[in-house]
Amino acid sequence: MTESASRRLVIVESPAKAKTIASYLGPGYEVEASVGHIRDLPNPSELPVDMKKGPYGRFAVDVDNDFDPYYVVDPDKRKKVTELKRALKDADELLLATDEDREGEAIAWHLLQVLKPKVPVRRMVFHEITKEAIQRAANETRELDQSLVDAQETRRILDRLYGYEVSPVLWRKVRQGLSAGRVQSVATRLVVERERERMAFRAASYWDVTGRFGAAGESFTARLTALDGTRIATGRDFGDDGLLRSSVTHLDEAGARAVAEAVAAASATVADVSEKPYSRRPSAPFTTSTLQQEASRKLRLSSRNAMRVAQRLYENGYITYMRTDSTTLSESALTAARGQARDMYGEEYVPASPRRYEKKAANAQEAHEAIRPAGDTFRTPAQVAGELRGEDFALYELIWKRTVASQMADAKGSTASVKLTVPTSGAPVGGDATTTAEFSASGTVITFRGFLAAYEEGRDDDERAAAQLREEDRRLPKLTEGGSLDVTDAQADGHETSPPARYTEATLVKAMEELGIGRPSTYAATVATIQDRGYVGTRGNALVPRWLAFAVTRLLEEHFSSLVDYRFTASMEADLDAIARGDAGRVEWLQKFYFGDSAESAAGLRHLVENLGDIDAREISTVRLGDNMVVRVGRYGPYVQEEVPEGVDPATGEITGADPKEARRASITDDIAPDEMTPAKARELLEQASDDGRVLGTNPETGREVVAKAGRYGPYVTEVLTEAESEAKTKVKPKTGSLFKGMDLATIDLDVALRLLSLPRVVGTDAEGVEITAQNGRYGPYLKKGTDSRSLATEDQIFDITLDEALAIYAQPKQRGRAAAKPPLAELGEDPVSGRPVVVKDGRFGPYVTDGETNATLKRDDDPEKISPERGYELLAEKRAKGPTTRKKTTKKSAKKTTKKAPAKKAAASKSATVKSTASKSTAATSAGGKGRATSKTGSAAGAAKTAGPLHTSSES
Repeated sequence: MTESASRRLVIVESPAKAKTIASYLGPGYEVEASVGHIRDLPNPSELPVDMKKGPYGRFAVDVDNDFDPYYVVDPDKRKKVTELKRALKDADELLLATDEDREGEAIAWHLLQVLKPKVPVRRMVFHEITKEAIQRAANETRELDQSLVDAQETRRILDRLYGYEVSPVLWRKVRQGLSAGRVQSVATRLVVERERERMAFRAASYWDVTGRFGAAGESFTARLTALDGTRIATGRDFGDDGLLRSSVTHLDEAGARAVAEAVAAASATVADVSEKPYSRRPSAPFTTSTLQQEASRKLRLSSRNAMRVAQRLYENGYITYMRTDSTTLSESALTAARGQARDMYGEEYVPASPRRYEKKAANAQEAHEAIRPAGDTFRTPAQVAGELRGEDFALYELIWKRTVASQMADAKGSTASVKLTVPTSGAPVGGDATTTAEFSASGTVITFRGFLAAYEEGRDDDERAAAQLREEDRRLPKLTEGGSLDVTDAQADGHETSPPARYTEATLVKAMEELGIGRPSTYAATVATIQDRGYVGTRGNALVPRWLAFAVTRLLEEHFSSLVDYRFTASMEADLDAIARGDAGRVEWLQKFYFGDSAESAAGLRHLVENLGDIDAREISTVRLGDNMVVRVGRYGPYVQEEVPEGVDPATGEITGADPKEARRASITDDIAPDEMTPAKARELLEQASDDGRVLGTNPETGREVVAKAGRYGPYVTEVLTEAESEAKTKVKPKTGSLFKGMDLATIDLDVALRLLSLPRVVGTDAEGVEITAQNGRYGPYLKKGTDSRSLATEDQIFDITLDEALAIYAQPKQRGRAAAKPPLAELGEDPVSGRPVVVKDGRFGPYVTDGETNATLKRDDDPEKISPERGYELLAEKRAKGPTTRKKTTKKSAKKTTKKAPAKKAAASKSATVKSTASKSTAATSAGGKGRATSKTGSAAGAAKTAGPLHTSSES
């Protein structure tokens, strides 16, 4: 067969990437997508029956036999595997073109194990999807990198052991269903520790003075910095305990106002004027972490959303690979960036030689460049404006600007500083003696913008940074030492120190990178995981830990301290990097991690779990606020409680010898951040929960008092039974009604309360005389007619809907299990594959995109109202690639019958039955009774299901 007639099968991960690459390779190549990993470790409960009590039964990993993993093909990928095998039958060559990192290498290796190709296999790698790069990669292939595969497999087994050993401890001692993870637990600890700092913080107040000085028609402001040579206290002079940490003058309000008054009545002398050159270098090109940080600052994109957009730009050939910790640019990229800077800004904006940046991370693991525009020549934002929209265009523009600016000249200028002295005779500061007040000001003048003409790095929201920026941008008039200045104004200003700022997604990623925790491929997934699992919430851009995170973090700190130690976690990352380089062995490292190292007296994970000792679950879930107030994490959520010492009267404090009174408690809602839960706030919640409620008035129909209360399941209004009704033998049930979501317990009045108590409201009757009522239920507002219920759009409709409107709703066909059909949330145009119109709809399980044939649920960061057409088409393409989900219905009766007729056949478990090749890591599966079973690193087992549940931590790559 001639070269031109040969047929090559290329396998990549995503359908979008497959489509782009196919257009570059042309005839002779068939490009298919695996749609990510095709196999993984199964949940042990879903192992074949004969294996559940064997060495693989606990983790799907044989820890006593070189940590041998048992892999199965994901049930959702079986159809895809069949398609790939069919395509491989007609191929003369197989090119594995997955990403060139650990996960990509592992995907390629798993494809080899499952497909078992009989044709030549080559590894095709590229860092950008352009025609030149793809064609070059197809001709310049390499062998599979077994060290990268080992590193990924080590990481996967590590996460499985960590999750399956530690999570059950959390289930028993904190709450059922919780999970622990190698990176997520440490990231959660970072957020919790910052909140602890805020809770321990004590604010301090201080005052300063700002004066306005002028001469020859020009004026400027300067700040009081010293009195008689002693520096004035600023916020940085106070500790988190609110006490001064240095010998400075602490101005109070009276002192500051006295200085301001004295300064305003005097004149100033220029004591010193200095000027020095100013130079500022551009920032390095983007790495994964810096891209996420800057996308958060400038584009308000979450880490996960930024990576989703970057993935789309990469797959469509606009940028290079987006998971990297390298700041290096290739020679062609350096030439392209310098050329565009020269063409767009001028020769003087480009330095004589290219700028080369050292890698920011000490253990940079990926063999990639920094993130930059794809190609040997860059397309400007104006050139792609017709192709990219919204977030895609904004992120591309950001990457282009950063890359070009990194090769531009320094910004140049000068910084001037001035010191002024003002006599303040008679000011009551430090006595009646004459005091000399010293004021300082500085300003920067940019004479050559350099790289700033293209790009300036953003700053995190911080008051100090903002104040510094304002000072840098200020211009000062020409001043002469010894000269006199008029004081046109002087103002005293009060300030209060602020607690340490909470992490945002961007600053948390930055902290993780600085500590060496996680890697480029895991930052976004980790930040998303700790939010998805309920450990961390958000308030604006800030990450706020839940009380649940406090309990979990405390348990891990006290009983698994090494696992959440920042240096230990970073060393694990470094060890995985060493395995990826081939400098360390997979088995040896796992042995040390799990079983410990006797030579170093280091306890392994198994020893930690088996020797936990007694754990006081109640104490672990307790956070002490002081003043006998505590927060506890209970089965149904956090609550505040007052601890009453045994035998002490809580009102008088006297020892009574009586039995301890039952402690009061009140639920805590998520809108109260942990640092806001002071003893005073706790008492307020207890009072709201324990009092008789706020009396709103009397119900004219029953004569009973109506009160508003805060209950365990939210605020509500209720009637108070009379004494006679309470003591009556026949139990009287008071009317009760929950407040609607938009109602406030503190402002609700009697009229609204009576309307709530009147529910359910009778709307009317239909033609057959059946009554229709409107009411509020567990799942929201609805209409009820006999046994027929229909959902309402809003709670207000309960009071407002008319009989005609209700009858119109019932006239529509009922959609079982879902609300009435709603209009599309957005229209995206025609799908390029099906040619059908694509719309975004709101479904029972959330918003989804559909072309009428295929439905694809939107991801967490997809805004249904702002989603781009390209993103919608991508979701549909991914769903089509997965194929239809088939669910086999099996009754308990038939399941038992099947079990009796066809008991599971015992598979050979002998290690000698598995043949391994050190070079290729290929294996041969042994068969039992004619049915093959996947052993270590082999094909899938029939009937095995995909990994699921809270312990699945494969996102922590």
